[in-house]
Amino acid sequence: MSRDVSPPTAPPNRRSDWPFFSGLAILSSVYLLLIVALLAADLSFTTPHHLLRALASPEIQYSIKLSLISCTLTTLLSLWIAVPTGYLMSRYRFPGKQLMDAILDIPIVLPPLVIGLSLLILFQTPIGRVIQRFVPVTYAIPSVILAQFTVACAFAVRTMLVTFDQISPRCEQVALTLGCNRSQAFWRVALPEARRGMLTAATLAWARALGEFGPILIFSGATRMRTEVLPTTVFLELSIGNIEAAVAVSLIMIVAALAVLTIARVFGLRAPLERVL
Repeated sequence: MSRDVSPPTAPPNRRSDWPFFSGLAILSSVYLLLIVALLAADLSFTTPHHLLRALASPEIQYSIKLSLISCTLTTLLSLWIAVPTGYLMSRYRFPGKQLMDAILDIPIVLPPLVIGLSLLILFQTPIGRVIQRFVPVTYAIPSVILAQFTVACAFAVRTMLVTFDQISPRCEQVALTLGCNRSQAFWRVALPEARRGMLTAATLAWARALGEFGPILIFSGATRMRTEVLPTTVFLELSIGNIEAAVAVSLIMIVAALAVLTIARVFGLRAPLERVL
């Protein structure tokens, strides 16, 4: 009785893989080295004395305080919108969904200056003027938060959409069969499962708000001790030739952004962050 014996598979040629991996390593390191070179250049241009002197400046202290407050409020507002919007886009089909999906990405692809100009024009319309009778927005602190929110929320929405896409709806369906309504299934099942994605969305929104400059410059202005945040501080210091202070503030922003992005990658959901970025 004969038996078919398949020929043994040849062992992989490890030596032939070296050119492939070498090419990957070389191409991957080009952009990485560029970023490292930029950071090294900033570090070589400043000294601890310049950094301490910048931190002692009342204007820079004000910009740090306003940046922390505005970025935190922007993050909370972004999550308040991003969680239900991401859940709606992930779980339901409805007329105009593709159009809505495209509109939600507009703040991501538009030039920042266009967003700032659009916000400025919006509050010159009759509706915007009515709002400003009760709450001063243009060239005031609320305009900083609104400018940051307009852009940061789009990234948070995209992150939450990817998060809910990765969560199986089966557990929610089981909860519905056990007597829960849609709201209870969302609060008791879907939202706890999305907590890591929410952390990722929050840190990404915070970091994006921290680096926002174009819309703030157009919509809020760059007024010392009023609408001055860290990016506008860099602009103002450069405008008067104080490059050392501008570099010192830039390093503060780099450290803050690196910290929140590290938190997102360590404690958050890695996949949504990679897909959004």
